[in-house]
Amino acid sequence: SLTIFNGPLTDVPHILSRAMVVDGDKIKFTLDIRPRAYGAYELRDAAGNFPGPDVLGRDAFTYSGNRKDYDTKFGTDEVVALVEGIASSLEGAIVNTDEPGEVESLVRGPLYLDVTASLTDGNVAVISDVRAKVADYWLGWAMDNSHAHRPGAPVNSQYVYDSKYKINAYTALLEEYKAMLGEDGVTLAAAESGPLDEAYVGGGS
Repeated sequence: SLTIFNGPLTDVPHILSRAMVVDGDKIKFTLDIRPRAYGAYELRDAAGNFPGPDVLGRDAFTYSGNRKDYDTKFGTDEVVALVEGIASSLEGAIVNTDEPGEVESLVRGPLYLDVTASLTDGNVAVISDVRAKVADYWLGWAMDNSHAHRPGAPVNSQYVYDSKYKINAYTALLEEYKAMLGEDGVTLAAAESGPLDEAYVGGGS
C-alpha cells in the first residue's frame, strides 16, 4: 500500500494506491488521487451534476472553483485516461460500484477506483505499472513550485482542511480494514494513516 498525505505548504493531491490479494485467487486494487480542497464530490448525482446555488447558496461557486482547479492542475485528460483505462486492461475485472458510507464519501476524489480482478502475472504487471505512473505524477507535482501556497493564510487554511480530512480518511480506512481483517485491521489502519492532528472546531469540510 502507498498512502501519501501531503503537508499544508502545497495543494498537491493526497495519494491512495493499494493492492491486496483476496480470496487466494484475486487481486483488489484501490486508487484515489485525492483533492486538497472541498469540492462537494459526494453530492454529485447519477448524471454527474452537482447542486447549484439554489441548494448550496454562494458556497456552490466555491466548490465549483475547487473542482475546476483540481481538474486543471491534476485531473488532466492524461491522468483521467490512465485511470479510466485500468479496468479494461485487467483480466476478469469487476469494478466496485457500491455506494460508500457517509465518512468514506467525504474523502473520495472524483477519480476514485476500486476494482477486483483475477490474480495473474499480467494483472499484477498492469497494476504495478499504473502505481508507478501515479507515483511519478505525484513526484512531478510535488516538485513543481507552482503548486506551493503563499505563506500565511493559505497555508493555515490548508492545514485546517487537511487536519479534519485525515481524521475522516482514518475513520473510513478503519471501517474498511476492520471489515476485512478484524482487530488486525485496527493496527494496520493506524500505521497506514500516521499521526493525526486535532482538527479545529468548525474548520475544514
